[in-house]
Amino acid sequence: MKANLSSLIRLDHIPQRYYAPDGEVELAALTRYEKIYTKIKETTADCVEYAAEKIIGIINKNITAKGHATIALSSGASECMVYDRLVQMHKEGKVDFSKVTVFNLTELYDSAGDRQPIALQRLHTALFDHVNIKPGNIHSFDVTMSIDEVYERCQEYEAEIDRLGGLDLVFCEVGETGSLAYNDIGSLPSSHCRLVYLSNTTLHKVAHDYTTDAIPATAFTLGLRNILAAARIVCMVFGENRADMIHKVVEERMSDLVPASFLQNHTRAKLVIDLPASERLTRISRPWKVTSCDWDDKVTRRAIVWLCRLTGKPILKLTNKDYNDNGLGELLAIYGSAYNCNIKIFNDLQHTITGWPGGKPNADDTYRPERALPYPKRVVVFSPHPDDDVISMGGTLKRLVDQKHDVHVAYETSGNIAVGDEDMMRYVMVLDKLHNEDGLGGRQMELKLDEIRDFIARKTAADIDIMPVRRLKTIIRQCEAATACNYIGVKHENVHFCNLPFYETGMVKKGDLAERDVAIIKQLLQEVKPHQIFVAGDLADPHGTHRICTDAVLAALDELSDEEWLRDCRVWMYRGAWAEWEIDHIEMAVPLSPEELRFKRNSILKHQSQMENAPYLGDDERLFWQRAEDRNRGTAHLYSDLGLASYEAIEAFVEYKQLRRQ
Repeated sequence: MKANLSSLIRLDHIPQRYYAPDGEVELAALTRYEKIYTKIKETTADCVEYAAEKIIGIINKNITAKGHATIALSSGASECMVYDRLVQMHKEGKVDFSKVTVFNLTELYDSAGDRQPIALQRLHTALFDHVNIKPGNIHSFDVTMSIDEVYERCQEYEAEIDRLGGLDLVFCEVGETGSLAYNDIGSLPSSHCRLVYLSNTTLHKVAHDYTTDAIPATAFTLGLRNILAAARIVCMVFGENRADMIHKVVEERMSDLVPASFLQNHTRAKLVIDLPASERLTRISRPWKVTSCDWDDKVTRRAIVWLCRLTGKPILKLTNKDYNDNGLGELLAIYGSAYNCNIKIFNDLQHTITGWPGGKPNADDTYRPERALPYPKRVVVFSPHPDDDVISMGGTLKRLVDQKHDVHVAYETSGNIAVGDEDMMRYVMVLDKLHNEDGLGGRQMELKLDEIRDFIARKTAADIDIMPVRRLKTIIRQCEAATACNYIGVKHENVHFCNLPFYETGMVKKGDLAERDVAIIKQLLQEVKPHQIFVAGDLADPHGTHRICTDAVLAALDELSDEEWLRDCRVWMYRGAWAEWEIDHIEMAVPLSPEELRFKRNSILKHQSQMENAPYLGDDERLFWQRAEDRNRGTAHLYSDLGLASYEAIEAFVEYKQLRRQ
């Protein structure tokens, strides 16, 4: 089973010379906008290998020079991948940890509850227990201290670092908000070792990393002053959901709104990032500003869209002067004139727009995103959670149904952890009245309701829902999804609840994708034999469920690659809950009228448990229907600004082409 095919999705072909040039002169030209030394590697595995080699090099250099090395380590999931490699390299004799002193960079702290050094325990499990580091050389925060001791003990922690001559290396990840360690928004370069409150984003990330929801709201952290005082700093960042933040850290001005941007003041700081995380850096996203380009259709489209935004003009009003003044003279040489290039890109974008997402029967499909035949098509829409279908493509889903395609909706997970206890208890009260006043359910119903009420009455933040609670929450979400499908017109028998096992941990942290998950998807696909599949391409989902669900579908398709029906199947990726496709990637744009957008909103509102009381809305204060409308309207406005037709809203899709055969 290929369990991580989503990591191979490449929306662009990025020439290697952009991120791994041959010489220093080329590198200097490419990185002229970058204020921190940034090493881009093609894959996460390449980043891990590179970071491990840099850490060992720094350790060995300091041991040779002065007999020991003093380093500070963080304990996030990404860092632990590097520690696995360090353990292997230690066993290969490439590094001696007996002469290394380690300071824990952060530690969670609960002044009133459990006093366990969670981060330190993770460092032991990932690294210390497998190498020859001396126990006396491991320093961490004392989580048993009282709140009154915090200030003094943090000063002592700093003093111990100073006594050893300072830190030779700090190794950590840059957080989702641009944090360093737990120095989040508002932290200044002068900040010291201290106790901090964790932001909601950080709490969610830590809960995911540490496989538990019982995360205290406060933590110890070395301050930016301590980190920036280190001789060397190595930071890692993976994934496209960090691309915007990396751009701010590396290329924009320093600001306490992005604490990691203060690395720009450090002469020996290094960022190690994978290609997806580099997508917003100038040399990757706007290469024409720093080098001669390898011009293909997508890069050309991106450049023209960028030029339109820069000049405030629609495509067909761009002039030769606009091209020359903004570094796009190469395109004039290729196309002969601005007019020729403008027409080419205008037509390319025009051809992405279709009101027939399943293909228009009896029509010339030469320039349409979807083929006309077969008609009607069998369509499977995979929805990671029980509302992602309507949030991300509710208008398109309605179009497919109205245009007489055989539409199936497959809800991959139960989504039960996203039902709040308050919403669930409303249903408990309904069942209780039916039992007590109408005599429904009998003794078994009474026992189940008592069990649920008793659990909720004594439930703490650290408790995982018991099975009866999870089952009721699952039923709530299934009924909401079925109601939305009925509203749209999807046949009752075409609504599938997969309940993939990886999700059923009862916690934010999910299990790993397994064969049994993929087998469920394979069975459904073999039963339907679709001509068209829609999957979530929203890989920036902060909780990771979207990515795992997409991996399950892609793994199933990979294992079914010899099936004859698959040769006539296209796979489209949607976004909407957490991000939207950039216009240079969009291959199918489905316009929505004001009435259709209102219909989409109503279908989202059928998921009542996911309104104001939903536990996992994230830091974005808008509800999901508001996010969806804003993104769909934003895409439509962009098309309009470029001089194309003006619509109320647009849902956008990108084709997953790895599956396609010649």
